[in-house]
Amino acid sequence: MTFEEIKEHLSTAKVGICGAGGLGSNCATSLARVGVGKLLIADYDIVTESNLKRQYFFHDQIGIKKVVALKENLLRINPDISVVCIDEKLQAESIALNFWDCDVIVEAFDKSETKQMIIEAVHTYFPNIPLVCGIGIASYGNLNDIRLHEYGNLYVCGDLKSEASDDNPAIAPRVGVVSNMQADVVISLLLNNKK
Repeated sequence: MTFEEIKEHLSTAKVGICGAGGLGSNCATSLARVGVGKLLIADYDIVTESNLKRQYFFHDQIGIKKVVALKENLLRINPDISVVCIDEKLQAESIALNFWDCDVIVEAFDKSETKQMIIEAVHTYFPNIPLVCGIGIASYGNLNDIRLHEYGNLYVCGDLKSEASDDNPAIAPRVGVVSNMQADVVISLLLNNKK
């Protein structure tokens, strides 16, 4: 497929992204660049200076809601897409209410409890919608450990072991690798592996 054919096919797709931090903002950026037609992005946080080391935001956006700042950035990259923001802390019920018509859903949160809630909610409410997660993104190096793990309709990108902490932070290079792997999985699913 040519890039124009890929872009045309993706222009009708809707992807839900749970989280607008390191994984979510960078994954959304890649999806916007290839022309995914509609992005539904949920997050309740604001941009802080510490976010700038691994998230797709700018210094003059500090203090702005992440979903608002990310929408602005994505539309500067590709004004032909639609970006819908959900400015709230996600619960299972809000996932059921807002993500029901997505072609693919991306899980992009830091905390394992939130990841588990999203995985369980999507599995319960939308067992036929593919879910792409990012788990194991902390530190640096060991890129050969980052892989795609498939469990039915659940696709997990990462090394499955490097949980972020104060002594083992998530930094830009590995976050970028995993978030772009997530975007690549989304694109592959949307294109049904057509070449």
